[in-house]
This record gives sequence, structure tokens and C-alpha cells, in this order.
Amino acid sequence: MTLQHADDGDGRADRHEDEVDRLVAAWRVERPELDVAPLQVLSRVSRLARHLDRARRTSFAEHSLEIWEFDVLTALRRAGEPYELSPGALLRATLVTSGTMTNRIDRLAAAGLVRRRPDPEDRRGVLVSLTDTGRERVDGAFDDLLRRERDLLAALGEHEQQVLADLLRTLLVPFDADDTGASGAHG
Repeated sequence: MTLQHADDGDGRADRHEDEVDRLVAAWRVERPELDVAPLQVLSRVSRLARHLDRARRTSFAEHSLEIWEFDVLTALRRAGEPYELSPGALLRATLVTSGTMTNRIDRLAAAGLVRRRPDPEDRRGVLVSLTDTGRERVDGAFDDLLRRERDLLAALGEHEQQVLADLLRTLLVPFDADDTGASGAHG
């Protein structure tokens, strides 16, 4: 990275230049009639998402979990003791089809990470619960993921992180209003 010493029009001087700055500058030369300002935010979000995806994949792999396994296990873990949900509740938490969820539960049960038991309040229903092994595995992966995410945010102070979180929330609320609340590999 290089330092930009001149004020670039936004009132900020002496900041680091990144690849997005170079990309935006090139587009402003090649297509001066376009407002490329959205690239300042969204290209950085996209690039950060790639780093986050890499961190998540690494964390999960180090704990022998796939992303989909982490999604199901964290939904159960967040449910609190006794860490169990119906397959329908897992469907709503992960936004997959019932056939996909059945397959996932089967695979997690075969791996000893969850178990099924009859639902005492519904003779036809079942409950899926975390095993001790599943809880230990997902807790380890989540701890590791949070460490990696803190590392990704290390350049920002606590206040800056809160401001960024608030701004991103404002940006995402309209999109989330159309969503049904999937967990999406974020714990």
C-alpha cells in the first residue's frame, strides 16, 4: 500500500491507497461520464467478503466441518439447552428444502454430531439435538472463526467497528425485510 498525501476531495489526507482506489481512478479516466462512487463501498465489501469466506472455510476445515454443517450446528447451539430443534425450525433457520434438511440431518447423525429423538409433544414429530461431540466441534469452530474475524477488523478501533456495523445495518435492513432470517454461515 502507498500513502496518499494530498487531500482527495473527501477531506481526508494521508490515508492508505488500496486496489479499489486504483480501480476507481482508472474508471474515472476511462468513463468520466459515469458516477463510479458506489465502487468505493461495494467493491471493498466484495473484497472483504472474499477474505471472510476464506477465513470461514479455513476455520471450518480445521474443525472438520463443512459450511452447511456449521449452519445447522450453530442453529442448534443458539437454541440453548437442550440444544434441539424440530426439522421445521432448522428449515426456517437455514433456508433449505425439507429434502435437503433431511439429508443434512442424516449425515450429521451418521457423523455423531446430532441425534434424533421423538418429540414428546407430537407423536409424529422428531427433535434434532446436538451431541456433546457436535457441541464441542461447533464451539471450537465458532471460537476460531471469531478470532479470524477479529483479525479482519483489527485495523479499526472499537468505535469505528460500531460505526461501520451501524452503517451496514442501515444498508442491509431493506434487504433483510424480504428475507426470512437464514443464518448463512455466520454463527
